[in-house]
Amino acid sequence: MNERYAAGLARQAELGGPGAVRAGVYDALADIAPDLSRLAVEFAYGDIHARPGLDAARRELVVLGVLVALGGVEPQLEAHLGTALNVGVRPRELVEAVMQALPYAGFPRVIGAMTVARRVLHARGLLPVSPDPARAG
Repeated sequence: MNERYAAGLARQAELGGPGAVRAGVYDALADIAPDLSRLAVEFAYGDIHARPGLDAARRELVVLGVLVALGGVEPQLEAHLGTALNVGVRPRELVEAVMQALPYAGFPRVIGAMTVARRVLHARGLLPVSPDPARAG
């Protein structure tokens, strides 16, 4: 195990708590792309996600915005919604982060992402999401 890989595994564990390393996502592809998991752990988590300058919650909000805009990445979106909750992003903040993508990504992608967010929040017993008190009337 090289230093970058070890740093990536440590960051994944930090984001999801003990035993949260997400190698299982890549294990299904090991027979065709055995280096994919190593590269994701080293680069995405060891090199990029562990950089200083943004805390984990802000970094996850950025990741969520990108995934919403990309569309068609529901497994990754689901994983990062869970990670965002793990690092202290509140359910209302998740909803607002997805809503913020609406003028940039469009209704189909935001509705798809919100459906995934609902599934994640429901699984954690976090529904209903309380309304924004500033918008209550």
